[in-house]
Amino acid sequence: MGEAEDTARILRSVLSLGRRLRAERPQGSASLSAIGLLGTLHRLGSMPAVRLAAEERLQPQSLSRLIAALERDGLIARKPGEADRRELLISLTERGRAALAADMGARLQWLDRVMAATLTDAELAVLRQAAGVMQKLADYDGD
Repeated sequence: MGEAEDTARILRSVLSLGRRLRAERPQGSASLSAIGLLGTLHRLGSMPAVRLAAEERLQPQSLSRLIAALERDGLIARKPGEADRRELLISLTERGRAALAADMGARLQWLDRVMAATLTDAELAVLRQAAGVMQKLADYDGD
């Protein structure tokens, strides 16, 4: 198998697993875009909308609609920054943390169960190592 075929196989596998994980989300969960924003706020803490848009690779106008909906649902809050009171920081609320935990929890349970049922110890070790490598690819900003 050539390099192009290997790359295509990796892409198909990542997309397929992503589809399966999306299928394991609880009914009535927030949108995937919303969960992405909540996850970023959970991981990185409060931040201005401009930084959140950059972290999520979203256009600011798309982010504005999403922020308004999340704030209306009580999942995020906007508050003035400490260093510059004119700057509004977006932060995760307790309700937002609970929504994120419910969404991620269902998928984590499914993935834990399937990995235990189908993978050998050696395959689990490879997958754990590959997780860091895949994150490195996802974080790449060179292009």
